Amino acid sequence: MKRTHLPLNALRVYDAAARHLSFTRAADELAVTPAAVGQQIRALEDHLGVVLFRRTSKGLELTPEGIAGLDPLREGFLRFEESVQAMQAGQASDRYTIAAPREFYAQWLATRLAAFQAENSGVRYHFVADENADFTESNLDCAIRLVDGPGDLEGAKLAPACRVTVAAKGSPDQWIGWDSATLPEGVDPAIMVSNPGQALSSAIAGMGKTVLPQLLVQEALDNGRLEALDGPDDARRSYWLVAPRPQWRTAKVKALVAHLTT
Repeated sequence: MKRTHLPLNALRVYDAAARHLSFTRAADELAVTPAAVGQQIRALEDHLGVVLFRRTSKGLELTPEGIAGLDPLREGFLRFEESVQAMQAGQASDRYTIAAPREFYAQWLATRLAAFQAENSGVRYHFVADENADFTESNLDCAIRLVDGPGDLEGAKLAPACRVTVAAKGSPDQWIGWDSATLPEGVDPAIMVSNPGQALSSAIAGMGKTVLPQLLVQEALDNGRLEALDGPDDARRSYWLVAPRPQWRTAKVKALVAHLTT
């Protein structure tokens, strides 16, 4: 049996207008204009071939046809909500697949995820080392990236964008560079590595000085493995927790975001 195409958006507008008996109040609820509500109602009436509302001296009122459709419609919306809840229940709410840079995981993220797990018994993690992994192919819930901002994704900044120049005590006066590092103008690095994690390991090993995100080096500064030579200064990039909107809206990702940003 072929199913009839249902104008669900127009039906939702009709339900709101019927509850308020006002296009203006329905528009406020739906965050649209009264004109948009009126257009949806007229389109629905054309689709159904009936008049749903009439204007009287007392205001807007439902026609008998409009009244007849309300209870089944609202029951249908409840069934839709039950269906959505059933689908959400099928997605494991205690399992996280997270992509994050190795060095950031070791220096900052691991201890905070351990605390989150301690507060939420049964939570399980699966980690992907490539923070730029494709969300769909890797079935990611979220990723942590060193970027200017979330771009086309939803995101939350984990800390202000700050950079600091660091070195281990007694290191030679030479620079360690890495891809996208913001070194002083004219500097010719004695050591060139691929990423912030390698630069951090090189600095801790006493191979020279480098400029790194403050969030990444804060633990090494606190425990004395590195010293701050300059900064912190404002930076362009920071660590962001990002996800596509569908994942971002899930309760489990919201809970993790709240934990990591407070």
